[in-house]
Amino acid sequence: MKHSQPSRRNFLKQATRVALGAALTPQIVPASALGRGRTPPSDRVQVGSIGVGGQGTSVMRNFLAQEDVRVVAVCDVKKAVLEAARQNVNNHNGDQECATYGDFRELLARKEIDVVTVAPPDHWHVPIAIAASNAGKDIYLEKPMGLSVAQDQALRAACLRNGTVFQFGTQQRSNDRFRLACELVRNGRIGELRTINVWSPASTAGGPTAPVPVPEGIDYEMWLGPAPSVPYTEDRCSNKYWWFISDYALGFIAGWGIHPLDIALWGAGDRVTGPVDVEGTGVFPEAGVADTAVDWDVHFTFLNGVKMHFTGRPLKEWNKYGPVTSHGTAFEGTDGWVCVDRERIAASPKGLESSFVSPSELRLYRSRDHARNLVDCVRTRRPTICPIDEAVRADIVCHIADIAIRTRQKLRWDPGTERFIDNEKADRFLTRPLRSPWQI
Repeated sequence: MKHSQPSRRNFLKQATRVALGAALTPQIVPASALGRGRTPPSDRVQVGSIGVGGQGTSVMRNFLAQEDVRVVAVCDVKKAVLEAARQNVNNHNGDQECATYGDFRELLARKEIDVVTVAPPDHWHVPIAIAASNAGKDIYLEKPMGLSVAQDQALRAACLRNGTVFQFGTQQRSNDRFRLACELVRNGRIGELRTINVWSPASTAGGPTAPVPVPEGIDYEMWLGPAPSVPYTEDRCSNKYWWFISDYALGFIAGWGIHPLDIALWGAGDRVTGPVDVEGTGVFPEAGVADTAVDWDVHFTFLNGVKMHFTGRPLKEWNKYGPVTSHGTAFEGTDGWVCVDRERIAASPKGLESSFVSPSELRLYRSRDHARNLVDCVRTRRPTICPIDEAVRADIVCHIADIAIRTRQKLRWDPGTERFIDNEKADRFLTRPLRSPWQI
C-alpha cells in the first residue's frame, strides 16, 4: 500500500474500531473489503522478506501469490541466495524493482513496507522480529521462536506494546484436517480428554569440526550476529547442520516439535492450563558440531490429570492409530481417540474422523491460507490464527521439554509466572546471553 504512513495508519485505526465490535468467528465479507479482486497498486500490502533461503523463499512465495500484496525488498547474508530471491520477485512482478539488502536494519528503515517475513536461522528470529515490531512492521515469523524463554517474552512484550499483527509459522492451524481434529476433541467427541501423544523427527548428529575458510559470498560475521564468535567449519551455515547446533537452535525438539505440540495445545484448550510437571530424558551427540538432542522422551502431567507424552520418534504402541508418519498429534479420551498429521486424520470409533461439527458446537478460528490470513488481519487489525500469545505459549513448551532433558530433574512449570517452581538450576536455562553489540 503506497499511501503515506499517516493515511495508512488512519485506515488501519478505522478498521480496528470496526473489528473491535465484531466477533472472531468466520464472517462473510466482500472480497473487495479484504483487498482481494482488482486491487489498485496503491492499496497493496507491501512486504519485505528477511532470510530467503529454502524456507524463507517458500514463505515469500506464499505472499507473492496474494493478488493484493507486493514484495518490494529481500534481505540475506548469502549473495547467491539474495540474488535468486531478487530474480524470483522480479520475475513475478514483471519489473526490476525489488531491492536487496545484506543488513536487515536497512530493509526495516523502508517506511512504505507494511509487513516483513522473518525466516533466517533460528538465533536471529527474535532480534530481527523485535526490531521489525519497533519499526512499525507487522510480522510473519518462521517457527520456532526464540533460543530462550526470555527471548520469547521480549518479543511478546514488543508486539503487544507496538500493536503488531503477528503470525507464527505453525501453518498446520490453517489446514482443515488439523482444525477438525481439534474441534472433535474440544467438543467432547472422544469423551473426557486423558492423554495426548506427540512425536516429531529428532535432530541429527555429526558435522566437521575442523576450521576452514569462509566460502565466498557469505557475510559470516553478520550470519553469526548475536551467536558466539567461532571459526567457520564446513557447511556450518547450511541447513545440513545449523539446525542442530545449540548456538543457533534448539534442534528439532523445537524446530519440528513446535508443529505437533501447537496442535496439542490447540486441541486441548483449557484442559492443559495451569501448572504442569515435566520430566524426561534425552540423547545428545558426543562428537561433531551438531550438539542438540538426537532423541528425547518427555512426560508432562497437568494438575487436572491430563498427561502429554512428547518424543523424537513414534512409539510402537502408537501403531493403533494406523500408519504413523514421522510427526503427529494423537488425543485419547474416555470414549475414543483422534490422530492427525499432514497426511491424514484417523479416529476411533471409526467414522468419527469424517463426522460433522455443527454450527451450534464450538468452532475454532478458520483459516485456509497462512499468508492470506495475515494479510487480511493486517487490513482489519484482528488477531491472526497464530497470534503472539499463543505462539509464545507453544514455543515455551518446547523450551521446558529441552530444559527437562538437560537437567534430568522432575520440574514444575508455572505458566502464570513463566518460571519453574522452586528450582533455580532450571530457571538459569530461561535466559541466554547475546554477543555484543547485539541485544534484546
